[in-house]
Amino acid sequence: MKKVFLIFLSLIFIFTFQVKAITLEDITSGKFQSKDIAEVYPSADGVHYFTATNGNTRIVKCEYRTGHEVDTLFDVKTARECNLEQFDGFSLSPDEKHLLIYADSEPIYRRSFKATYYTFEIRRNLLKPLSDGGKQQAAVYSPNGRMVAFVRNNNIFIKKLDYGTEVAVTRDGERNKIINGIPDWVYEEEFALTSTLQWSPDDATLAFVRFDESHVPEYSFSLYEGYCPTYPEYTLYPGRFTYKYPVAGETNSQVSVLSYTVETRALKTMKLPISSDSYIPRIKFTTDPNRLAVVTLNRTQNEMDIYSVNPKSGISKLLLRETDKAWIEESILDNISFYPDFFVIASSRSGYQHLFRYNYNGTLAKQITKGEWNVSAFLGYDEKSRSYFYESNQEGPLYKAIYKINEKGIETKLSERIGTNQASFNPSCTYFINKYSNSNEPLLVTVCDAKGKVIRTLEDNATLKARIAQTDLPRKEFFTCPNHAGDQMNGYILKPTNFDPSKRYPVVMSQYSGPGSQSVLDKWTIDWEYYLVSKGFIVACVDGRGTGGRSRAYETSVYMQLGKLETEDQVAGAEYMRTLPYVDDKHIGIYGWSYGGYETLMAMSTSNGTYQAGVAIAPVTDWRYYDTIYAERFMRTPNENNEGYEQSAPITHAEKLKGDLLIISGTADDNVHYLNTLQYSAALIEAGIQFDTQIYTNKDHHIRGCNTRHHLYIKVCNFFLDKLK
Repeated sequence: MKKVFLIFLSLIFIFTFQVKAITLEDITSGKFQSKDIAEVYPSADGVHYFTATNGNTRIVKCEYRTGHEVDTLFDVKTARECNLEQFDGFSLSPDEKHLLIYADSEPIYRRSFKATYYTFEIRRNLLKPLSDGGKQQAAVYSPNGRMVAFVRNNNIFIKKLDYGTEVAVTRDGERNKIINGIPDWVYEEEFALTSTLQWSPDDATLAFVRFDESHVPEYSFSLYEGYCPTYPEYTLYPGRFTYKYPVAGETNSQVSVLSYTVETRALKTMKLPISSDSYIPRIKFTTDPNRLAVVTLNRTQNEMDIYSVNPKSGISKLLLRETDKAWIEESILDNISFYPDFFVIASSRSGYQHLFRYNYNGTLAKQITKGEWNVSAFLGYDEKSRSYFYESNQEGPLYKAIYKINEKGIETKLSERIGTNQASFNPSCTYFINKYSNSNEPLLVTVCDAKGKVIRTLEDNATLKARIAQTDLPRKEFFTCPNHAGDQMNGYILKPTNFDPSKRYPVVMSQYSGPGSQSVLDKWTIDWEYYLVSKGFIVACVDGRGTGGRSRAYETSVYMQLGKLETEDQVAGAEYMRTLPYVDDKHIGIYGWSYGGYETLMAMSTSNGTYQAGVAIAPVTDWRYYDTIYAERFMRTPNENNEGYEQSAPITHAEKLKGDLLIISGTADDNVHYLNTLQYSAALIEAGIQFDTQIYTNKDHHIRGCNTRHHLYIKVCNFFLDKLK
């Protein structure tokens, strides 16, 4: 009887804790995606923060140290004149007495959206529509909380809350011609910009960038009825979406900086000594209302200037000029911070990205950080301790940790765990919220004090950890392998959980390879590759030359010759895999999306049969088809580098393609146009080369929504199963 009982318990244990194989549905449903916290807005008092709770129905004030809710700022159930069931997001006025709440958001491009905004006066518990003229963009409070600037139909308006009046700052805005206060498509995509509205600290002036895209060539693509999304108006005849998209070498928007004086309603154009084809990727008021910082780039993007501009006179003074033999890193734009007596900027001038402190007379005060490693983010400065806080990869290119360094150069590591740490500090640098994960542990979110001590945990993803323990997931193994130039490339490998070293497995090389990118990181991510591994594949990835986290020389080696060194290094990675005794050296494939799709085509066409199969999703097939800012950053213009463009184009090498190819695109891709796939397909057809395609109707660059992503992954996995096994 006892024996039967023990067997019964064993069966229960096996049934309850049986390890399951991962399914594609697990991945596409987000079952293994880490749970994150809602966005946090720190209070100026250094003790509290604000966040949304209860499914975006409440906005509360919490203590950093205890997590206690000390106040409810907004609740859809109790706010006066509120008809919202929930909201999409919010922002706080600098005086912390008012809220901007928005709902009914509509995406525009990758980052931008328009929505219905509401103002909320906390003391009166009263919600009011910001404007009755249609949905708005980029709404922002003035420092005193008495005005809100916003954009509607490419024009800027100011709502004066004391009087309930709305004033038009600009009137010349027109789609595909003039844009005020928000960026054009290419600025949004390549400079990660969604707004240029900047209030002066004294509330007297609003500064903004004006984009004249009248002479930028238009691009159009068809829209069809489809199913998800569906456009009934195009049931019988396709519609068209037309917007301004400057391809390499073509005309960009002409940009200018304007100031608007609230009291006099006067508009003034700032006097900047820049050429007509220069970029203005950032403007920002310093703590001085008479000092507007304007960041400019020349078209080649190897010279960045920071100007101090007086918004009243319009006169500018050069503060800093940063130059580079290749290109100025786009990430530097978000690592410029202004303080009353100095500003901090990131620079790669030493061969690695580090922090530098400058005085407002333009002189270098000091180099803050040094070493053969990179500062990936400047996080803040504490005046009391005279310490700088930052994120860097001192522990190695695969890792990110949080540090502080004082004026004497004494450095302290603040994050506890090795892996990927990302931190956000409050303005007084008394607390920070740390987000940590590694390749085998999901997101852990903690509140820490300025010394790095963990105060409490906001999210530990315990449910996900339990799910992981009950799932047959492969674990990433990191390795290095050499390229032909003598560099040691970082890589990872995923092996089947029932891996048998005496067997030989087909391999799929997954990569992105774009300049400054990193695919090999000790960070929690699970994607379709894990399902492919469960089907008896090995998945491997190497970060070759051009990728980030290494020296500046390693990254910029691809300058003016995209696709050449990246291909050499992907081939070197495949050659390394072939040396492993458990790899089937006759069945190696390659995969990539966007730049990774581009590199897939380059590698399959110029490596003389290294890969037996490949999948290219949304690939660039000629940099002449891609936008000015990105293509010219690394290649200059076609007129300046015609041979480089010719040799870097997969279309040029289409007739040399070897291996089975699947190419996938969305017909409504506003980023890498469907044109790329059509032109490349035509080149393959003329060369007599057979290939497979999968097209997704009305889908953009991300190719997702409804059943789309699941369908795509099935297509990719079945293709590799058919061609490599």
